[in-house]
Amino acid sequence: MALAVMLSAGAAWAQADAQAPDAEAAATRQSEARLADTDTLLALTADGAALYAQDDVKLDALQYCSQAVALAEAGEFRLSIRAASKALHLADVQHDDNLQALARRDLAIVYSYSGQYDKAIDFARQALSFTAKNPQAVAGPANKIIGDVRLRRGDVTGAILSYQDALSNSSERYAPLVRASLANALIDDGQTERARQLLAEIAPPKDGALRAQIDRSQARLLLAEHKPALARASFQALTGKSYGVDSNYFQLWAWDGVAQSAQAEGDQAGALVAIQHALDGVDQARSRFRSEEFKIGLFSDLQSVFDRAIALHLAAGDARGAFDVSERSRARALLDAVRGRAPLGSDAGSTVRLDQLQAALRADERVVEFHALKDALQVWVIGPDSLESRSYPVSRDELTELVEVFRNAVVRGRRNAIVDADKLGQALIAPLGLANGQRLIIVPHGPLHYLPFQALRVDGAYLIERHPIAVEPSASVAVRLARRPAVIPKALTAFGNPRIADKYDLPGADAEVDRLARLFPDSRVYTGVQATKTQFREAVRRAPLVHVAAHAEADEVDPLYSRILLANEGGQHSFLEAREVLDMKLPDTALVTLSACESGLGRVASGDEVLGFPRAFLSAGSGSLIASLWPVSDDATELLMSTLYGALAKGQDVQRAMQAAQIAVLRQPKLAHPFFWAPFNLIGDWRLTVRDES
Repeated sequence: MALAVMLSAGAAWAQADAQAPDAEAAATRQSEARLADTDTLLALTADGAALYAQDDVKLDALQYCSQAVALAEAGEFRLSIRAASKALHLADVQHDDNLQALARRDLAIVYSYSGQYDKAIDFARQALSFTAKNPQAVAGPANKIIGDVRLRRGDVTGAILSYQDALSNSSERYAPLVRASLANALIDDGQTERARQLLAEIAPPKDGALRAQIDRSQARLLLAEHKPALARASFQALTGKSYGVDSNYFQLWAWDGVAQSAQAEGDQAGALVAIQHALDGVDQARSRFRSEEFKIGLFSDLQSVFDRAIALHLAAGDARGAFDVSERSRARALLDAVRGRAPLGSDAGSTVRLDQLQAALRADERVVEFHALKDALQVWVIGPDSLESRSYPVSRDELTELVEVFRNAVVRGRRNAIVDADKLGQALIAPLGLANGQRLIIVPHGPLHYLPFQALRVDGAYLIERHPIAVEPSASVAVRLARRPAVIPKALTAFGNPRIADKYDLPGADAEVDRLARLFPDSRVYTGVQATKTQFREAVRRAPLVHVAAHAEADEVDPLYSRILLANEGGQHSFLEAREVLDMKLPDTALVTLSACESGLGRVASGDEVLGFPRAFLSAGSGSLIASLWPVSDDATELLMSTLYGALAKGQDVQRAMQAAQIAVLRQPKLAHPFFWAPFNLIGDWRLTVRDES
């Protein structure tokens, strides 16, 4: 109930009762610097003119548009945007309104597919503002995209209106897709008779994937008509139907439909059996982006199957079974996010049983694992011989709002962030009854990936003052990392202030890496022009400790393209992208510290996990990562890093070293606000210890 009460006070939270001037000013400076970095990076990587100039083979604008759509439908969102940007550049050069409309339409498509809804609507509306040679080629898709976004945001009425506009402006070829989208929106709105009429107007598609989606819509319609027995029979029939190479995928959705129908009939046992078949189907389904689901407005989300399974297990009083399903969902989410576009370790999709996790824990360690369901937040607290389960009555959307309000208060340096930290800590952590001093291994989910747990307060103290804290992508990853050798050589490799251009200079980074190197006699430091991607690839393969003080940028469209800026090579700007890290082999790298702005952020898809540099380095073999959640303060980072590495050099494990470092900054009166000391997360192996040779 406490979380629900806090939500009702959310508007008041958003208003600062007073500001901390120093923190506010620092936050503003960092935000402006980050914006400048982002704008420059966009100019370097996504600006159409620059990209077009680099193409050895130049295409015409329409070819780039076709390329953009094909890449979007393959799930290559960043590459799609680059192709559409080149078309946009040519449209500007040629002063061609038709090309302007088409390029914007294609940008709207890819932003819609990638979940960047504000940009999708903006580009769709821009496309509609230009005069196209074939208005149906722009008006139909643009209005449909607006409808898609509205439907995904829960605005069913608005979606129906947009789909109607799309249908009245669609070609004969495109109209069936719009009818299918409109029918699905009408099903969600309870207008079943009209939905049935629209579905009847659609000729059976020749494409197996689209035919499967239409069949599923027909079964969904029966369920919406409150005919669960008929719906169950219809879905059951689809479980054995072949749709070509992707049959397993469509059959898992049929089993999910059987589960929902059984639940509507009050058959909980039957629902559990069916959802288990669906989960088995998820394991067999190929990981790839499926644009046909967007084309007819079904927006299938594999994570929703796991969420329903968790809810069914919890309703049956089976906390252990719900936990196991949550772990399966996290393993699957990584496979879905990468979709075969980058290599992963052989155990990327593997999970551990609860008893295996408990066997790996020590007496003073507790795993606190969250799962954000649609209408509730589930949490498990696991000890070596204990399992406690608790559910908070707060929806995923409400939780997102709570986290955003708190995080914004922290990042903007506002004094009311302290009050918010008390409220959120008392509501979220205090009920768990954690004993002071216990080591916490926190497994976040959904919006909680953006929550600095260390900055929450319980009984007047910050969580970091009560507990050493580490964050894990999943309990299964935690177990794998806990099995690694805990002691590593005392050797540091550091990269600082890569030479790019004057405006990117980080003079404090030079001093930072030099100071850290003095703590480790066996150290190698690369700064300025030496801090290149080529040197990084070579050096980190044999480096147990890696420290990088440089600019970074999270790519929200495609986290595999999140990047760290390293020194220019051959007269060209050089980025280390997350997808390149995934291709590296780092079995001997125990800790990577990214002393960079927002290096820990990536995109959270369907409420599971951040895929960016954290998961990239862990998947490449690194044991631990230290990364930031927001732009960092130079003075605070200097003190935090020197304390952290000083403790490591003396033989303290990394979890306690991080705790000591954050508390050291917190104890400084001018740096006591969480903005200064709470941005960095320790992710991964919390037991890591450097061999003390003193």
